[in-house]
Amino acid sequence: MKKTLTTLALGAAMAAGPAMADLVFPDLSYRTGPYAAGGIPFSDGYNDYFTLLNERDGGIGGVPAKVIECETGYNTEKGVECYESTKGEGALIYQPLSTGITYQLIPKVTADNIPLHTMGYGRTSAANGKVFSHVFNYPANYWNGASGVVNYLLEENGGDLSGKKIALVYHNSAYGKEPIRTLEELSKKHGFELVTLPVDHPGQEQKSQWLQIRRERPDNVVMWGWGVMNQVAIQEAANIRFPMENFIGVWWSGAEHDVMSAGDKANGYKAVTFHNVGRDFPVFDDIKTHVVDKGLAAGAGDQIGNVLYNRGMYAAMLAAEAAKTAQEIHGTGDITAAMMRDGMEALEITEEKMAGLGMPNFGPSFNVSCGNHGGPGLVGVTQWDAGSKTWSLISDFKATDAEVIGALLDEDSSAYAAENNIAGRCE
Repeated sequence: MKKTLTTLALGAAMAAGPAMADLVFPDLSYRTGPYAAGGIPFSDGYNDYFTLLNERDGGIGGVPAKVIECETGYNTEKGVECYESTKGEGALIYQPLSTGITYQLIPKVTADNIPLHTMGYGRTSAANGKVFSHVFNYPANYWNGASGVVNYLLEENGGDLSGKKIALVYHNSAYGKEPIRTLEELSKKHGFELVTLPVDHPGQEQKSQWLQIRRERPDNVVMWGWGVMNQVAIQEAANIRFPMENFIGVWWSGAEHDVMSAGDKANGYKAVTFHNVGRDFPVFDDIKTHVVDKGLAAGAGDQIGNVLYNRGMYAAMLAAEAAKTAQEIHGTGDITAAMMRDGMEALEITEEKMAGLGMPNFGPSFNVSCGNHGGPGLVGVTQWDAGSKTWSLISDFKATDAEVIGALLDEDSSAYAAENNIAGRCE
């Protein structure tokens, strides 16, 4: 029988019992290759948060956390190899930071009974927990991001986008193609024209795309990029004098390294987000004291507060809170991957909990459930100030178009269920 314990009672029970195995959190990182500029700060934040928990709190529920890092180079084949080589080490959860790797791992983690968290990326329809039992993409997904962009543009245009032209510059991969269907549906609903401009990996050559933008003169440009593609696009936009305040990226196109190379010309560029920005949070003081100052940082300690460091830390925090939830559900600190899956599905994130973790107002409150593995899908907007070299949150986290996104989720997840003979759950 499952037994629910309070955190205090759980800690006491574990303290009295035998030593437990480490809680293992693999990090499928990419510190090398064309996307390393994004992979490095994310992994630094992910690693540093677990180090903080070990140094400050003695682990999670009294059990030490162990991060096993495996370099993928953002290569799908290497990512699968990393999964196969680490899953037997007691891995509790995978966060591959790659849509290509995610698609390959979905059937594997389901068969192996190991949860997969693809926060803000991966297969969007995995938000339907009735079909995807082991995949989670809370607190927001790509289609929320696309809708968040459109909602922001609606606000900027008095609620009316009819007759407007919006260009999508996207990474020509599974990742970059994710928002297209959503934007097509939203263009029908709101009456704007959508122009799609693919950019091939790694994205260093974009002259033709920006010449087309200069010719067609869209009212807004949306970017779905990653790595050097973002830097090149922002520079090309500056070269043709496209107004930066009309240029907005997804959350993977809105970090410091994306805009710094363009200098003052990048001022005013925007990006949607599902978490807050900056380093004005108490948790960073703790990381400095317990991690950086002790020489235990995963990197040089110079990424703290940067967008992707924050995102990696946020991902680690959500994993740690899911692990605590699993420990409470099952009455043991020594949880398995199957128990971790239960913890992720029962996760509740409140503002009170976030404040207690030193992250007040860092992200939206949300609950996960059997049917909803995607969270609330709330999206905010950030803007770059080239003068102060900082990102600022310029809008609240707001709801996205549940009607359009819900229909697309049902359609895609139902097709996946039919193809893979999945009967569904949560009834």
